[in-house]
Amino acid sequence: MQALTTRQAEILDFIRECVAQNGMAPTRAEVALRFGFRSKTAAADHLRALEQKGYIKLHAELSRGIQLLIDDEADEDLVPVIGSVAAGLPLEAVENHDHSLPVPRGLFSKRPTYLLRVRGESMKDAGILDGDLIAVYKTGIARAGQIVIARIDNEVTVKYLDYEKKMVKLVPANQTFEPQLISPDKVVIEGVFVGLIRDSFVT
Repeated sequence: MQALTTRQAEILDFIRECVAQNGMAPTRAEVALRFGFRSKTAAADHLRALEQKGYIKLHAELSRGIQLLIDDEADEDLVPVIGSVAAGLPLEAVENHDHSLPVPRGLFSKRPTYLLRVRGESMKDAGILDGDLIAVYKTGIARAGQIVIARIDNEVTVKYLDYEKKMVKLVPANQTFEPQLISPDKVVIEGVFVGLIRDSFVT
């Protein structure tokens, strides 16, 4: 790969930091804000330079379409879409593997196991909107503060995970919704949120 300028290296580190911490790459506007550029155009110029030098790939159809490239692996994974998840009251998950979507590698902090369509508004302040596809890493282990996919009986919901007085607390990211306190024996963690795909990518 070609050598980077100091500013290009700083931007690449910022992209890696965002993916590691948030599960998603930054937007061009966030890059511009972070480095004090007067417009998104300046940020886009630096990103194109990183792409030309082989460090990232840009996907114009994605709102956060900056893909970190991994040299020794394929560019994409086919990730199954297995149903819907409620961002609001829990709703029944329809686990039918009717299709898969190609997801660029390096887009999220972990490779997603599957995608779920979000229905509802309870996580909108976390940037998860009705109609989004969320990328899920399947695991039964999660820590407080993570966004999780939780199963309550035969229904699933997406919320922040917390604990209160030996109860599991599922916390929305919308002040119009109330947190849920649930006995631990009635909750199963199905996975953790690792990123999202805006609807424009899948239509």
